[in-house]
Amino acid sequence: NGVMSGLMQMLLLKVSAHITEQLGMAPGGEFREAFKEASKVPFCKFHLGDRPIPVTFKRAIAALSFWQKVKLAWGLCFLSDPISKDDVEKCKQKDLLEQMMAEMIGEFPDLHRTIVSERDIYLTYMLKQAAKQIELPRASENEPRKHIPAVVVGVVGMGHVPGIEKNWNSDLKIQEIMSVPPPSTSSKIFKFVLKATVFGLLGYGCYRIGHRTVQFVLSMPATQSYLQRLTEVPQ
Repeated sequence: NGVMSGLMQMLLLKVSAHITEQLGMAPGGEFREAFKEASKVPFCKFHLGDRPIPVTFKRAIAALSFWQKVKLAWGLCFLSDPISKDDVEKCKQKDLLEQMMAEMIGEFPDLHRTIVSERDIYLTYMLKQAAKQIELPRASENEPRKHIPAVVVGVVGMGHVPGIEKNWNSDLKIQEIMSVPPPSTSSKIFKFVLKATVFGLLGYGCYRIGHRTVQFVLSMPATQSYLQRLTEVPQ
């Protein structure tokens, strides 16, 4: 998925591990529980309705400036604040949750747009698609069409509920938020410099190791004796 996207995924896995260690349970338990419950309901179809992670990551990274990326990576690398179950319960309060979201918007507005607002649109679109009426099979072409309402249970994070409610009655288009923008010039330069640095260090390391290896082999008595005998061989 690319260098920057891969690094971001590694950092977010670190955050997930930190949360798991602090609370004794992994994030996303509500979705695993939904999957278990869906398997108990006859004829129930289970849909993963979120936008694919690579698309979200690439759009989020493309939206951030170089210094914003550094700032975000620094914050994720040194995330060590303790998390208690009381903190989790506080996050369930609507007012506090909205305050946290507002702080995120203030610090990383582009990140909030790609990770939260765009996914609000995508989740709303997928829920509306799932909630369309179901057409019953007809015995013949002359029989009138009959529909029954679909029964849908949507399991989403609390932070997405206000956005889904806001977008529900809108005519949604998801083509734009599914596209991955091309890398910027600064991103291309950074990748080139990073690759050149890595290969340069590898090349220098191989040169140093090879040079020392050759010196060590040449300094061995057996090698010197063999070379001396070669010089003494008549032309």
